[in-house]
Amino acid sequence: MKNFIYSCLCMLTVILTVAETPSPAPVAKIIPQVDVIHGDQRVDNYSWLRGKTNSEVVAYLKAENSYADQVMKPTRSLQNKLYKEMVSRIKETDESVPYRKGDWFYYRRNQKGKQYPIFCRKFQNLEAKEQVILDLNKLARGLKFLSVGTLSLSDDGHLLAYSLDTTGFRQYTLYVKDLRTGKLKAESIEKTGSVAWAADNKTFFYTVEDSAKRQYRLYRHRLGDLSSDILIFEEKDEMFDVGVSRSRSHDYLFMGSTSKTSAEFRYIKADAPNSDWKVLLPREKDHEYDIDHHGDKFYIRSNKAGRNFQLVSIPEVNPTGASWTVVIPHRPAVMLSGVDFFESFYVAVEREHGLPKLRVVEFATDRSRAIEFPESAYDVAPAENSEWKTTAYRYTYESLVSPRSTYDYQLTTGQSTLLKRQEVPGGYVPTDYVSERLEAKAADGTSVPISIVYKKGLKQNGASPLLLQGYGSYGISEDVNFSTSRLSLLDRGLVIAIAHIRGGGELGKPWHDSGRMMNKKTTFTDFITVAEHLIAKKYTQRDRLAIMGGSAGGLLMGAVTNLRPDLFKGVVAVVPFMDVINTMLDETLPLTVSEFEEWGNPKKKEEYDYMKTYCPYTNITAQDYPAILVKTSFNDSQVMYWEPAKYTAKLRATKTDRNELLFKINMDAGHGGASGRYDHLKESAFVYAWILKTIATN
Repeated sequence: MKNFIYSCLCMLTVILTVAETPSPAPVAKIIPQVDVIHGDQRVDNYSWLRGKTNSEVVAYLKAENSYADQVMKPTRSLQNKLYKEMVSRIKETDESVPYRKGDWFYYRRNQKGKQYPIFCRKFQNLEAKEQVILDLNKLARGLKFLSVGTLSLSDDGHLLAYSLDTTGFRQYTLYVKDLRTGKLKAESIEKTGSVAWAADNKTFFYTVEDSAKRQYRLYRHRLGDLSSDILIFEEKDEMFDVGVSRSRSHDYLFMGSTSKTSAEFRYIKADAPNSDWKVLLPREKDHEYDIDHHGDKFYIRSNKAGRNFQLVSIPEVNPTGASWTVVIPHRPAVMLSGVDFFESFYVAVEREHGLPKLRVVEFATDRSRAIEFPESAYDVAPAENSEWKTTAYRYTYESLVSPRSTYDYQLTTGQSTLLKRQEVPGGYVPTDYVSERLEAKAADGTSVPISIVYKKGLKQNGASPLLLQGYGSYGISEDVNFSTSRLSLLDRGLVIAIAHIRGGGELGKPWHDSGRMMNKKTTFTDFITVAEHLIAKKYTQRDRLAIMGGSAGGLLMGAVTNLRPDLFKGVVAVVPFMDVINTMLDETLPLTVSEFEEWGNPKKKEEYDYMKTYCPYTNITAQDYPAILVKTSFNDSQVMYWEPAKYTAKLRATKTDRNELLFKINMDAGHGGASGRYDHLKESAFVYAWILKTIATN
């Protein structure tokens, strides 16, 4: 009898073990495609995965999703716990600080249980009756995805032009709503980008995209006239995109044609929408500029005198060929990121020592005052500043430990007034956490900044799990911000670090230049330097170190993993740009041509040869890799889904280890993932659970 019971128990154990053992990982079939360029033959075994409408492709992607879910099944309770924690730390019913525009105060609010914000306004004072101008929750009914592209109000506040994307492919349809009646006008214009109203409250200008999703045409539209939109301008050069805007003074409309390294702006008076657009400064190679208006002058932020930009003014009347008056000279150590103009003052938005700064200058006295900030690592940015005649400047401030706060800086007193601080339900105490600014020395002697945050009481003995993040492309700064979701990792003992590597914009345009084109590999070696520095300083060790990056930061993940797979325990690559060569050879894809000035053009042999040395997909080799989670979306138009799909398939077929490789794809979203706030938190919970099980378990 005992032997029978023992046999039954053994059989039950075998059954349970089989049931809980994950099925084998999906294996993508091999269909070699041979391409030759510059005499170099390349074989791509997974090019067939580009067939978005191919049922075999869809079946493979779904199989990857099923496999990922199966492997992650033991973490479901953890995922649920993380999700509930994240939700518990957001104020589900909340509203933004109202801002004034004309006769109305505008704000947006969220309601508990609803995925999307509700845009509202009140007439003249905040005690007035609320008017809902756009409820995205109603618009999203029956949809799996919804995103707003633009919101543009006519001067009289009666009409709202807005655009929606319902797939995640960044393809926006423009609508016009009469806010007096709540009814939509007959307008419905597809594939739109930027929008700007003329002063007559009847005319607006809009841009549209071509087949490669480049904004290339500007049209003039008059309300109610659906058949005779006037083509104002078509940009023939595929390196340039077109955008339209309105000056804060409301006096001018601007149209910019911009590439990654050059610009050309045209202008008309906003009260003369039928007039001819005039070129302010013709485009020149390597001359980037933008313009604004104040009084009887145009103000130009230009890099003609140096990479970090200067501010100059020219007369409003007959500006072409007029001599420039330098307002803010070029400074090698200070990046002039932007300038906000108002009737009596302007605000220079700058970056110095890797940190954003705000400097307020009065026109009447030329007095300049910097707004002071208390922490060594933080992020500050302009907020809603719609009014021309004002003595207050609104900005937001946050850090890795300080919740996002909205302030008004008063020109009259030189003081900032707190209007709202992000509420963190559950009793968040900022002093329970520590934020530091570190530096790592690259091989060439360059200091690479690092921002780091952890729970107070950290023992710097190398035993802590650490998540290192990075981006390093397009001159975009990887700024430090506050995240309530991140607390779920910090409270479980993780250290979180951000590598401010070259290729980004933290230290101005030279920092960007030193990590793009033929310098791109500096981005990757900087990141490796940061990782090694954190290990040397005993914040972590190799088997407790995970890294994460998205989009161009996903390329970073692929490149450093190929270079130093021994350095990391886990890798999270989100919507990653992995197939650099094949994508940059395909000029029909979105972004390709305009980004030749960021990555290079592989049709040029020297640039192809360099690109080939770091392209993640190309450089997968038969070696051991860390555990890897790849995430993407089926409708991504910025990094097509097939890049991470091909990368996963090739890596799984090539690597020599048995470490986990998961590929998770959202079949109903785009580059940013799920559009609803609760759905987005569920995606974060999945990623966090994977990170925790990979580096935080002993």
